[in-house]
This record gives sequence, structure tokens and C-alpha cells, in this order.
Amino acid sequence: MIQPIMKDPIFLGRKSEPATQADLQVAQDLLDTLAAHREGCVGMAANMIGVRKRIIVFDNEGVDMVMFNPVILKKEGPYDTEEGCLSLIGVRPTTRYQNIEVEYFDFT
Repeated sequence: MIQPIMKDPIFLGRKSEPATQADLQVAQDLLDTLAAHREGCVGMAANMIGVRKRIIVFDNEGVDMVMFNPVILKKEGPYDTEEGCLSLIGVRPTTRYQNIEVEYFDFT
């Protein structure tokens, strides 16, 4: 189900809790919400729909992926860029990486 986008910076700044298999519906809601915002969004985290769980979804070269409890293990090739967020107004400078290695669970 498409969910409203959370805009409260205090909520968004709180630490998320580990996800479990019981959070599969949250992942589906994230996928539905990402699809509804496809023109201006390539990825979302559960806190963006008001759920404090460690779940992300993103477009991986045309295939939507879900990661439960992702942890970055390695990152290479830093570069500076600007990006926006559906939850926050405007764009902000950030550092991203050309390659990252991530460990995550797939409860599907």
C-alpha cells in the first residue's frame, strides 16, 4: 500500500530498530511507495514512511531491491554530489561512493 511520506525531522533523525521477517509488509509498502514516486526517487528507507525499522528499497539498474538490516562492509571511490529527499525540502551536499559492499538479510 502506498504510504504518506514522513516529513518530521525529529522522527527521521531517530535510530531505527532491526527488522525481522514480521516486517515483510513494511517492505511491500516501501516498494509500493517507491513505485508511486518513481519520477523523483530511486530509493527509500522505512523511516520515510513512518516506520523505524532498518529496511531500504531502491532501484538497482531497473530492478527494485529490498534490504533488511543492511550494513556497509566496504566502500571505494568517494565522490561529492548533491541529492534531495522526499522527506526533506531542498538538496544537500553529500559524499557517495562508486562501489560499496553491503551485507543484508532477505526475508522474502
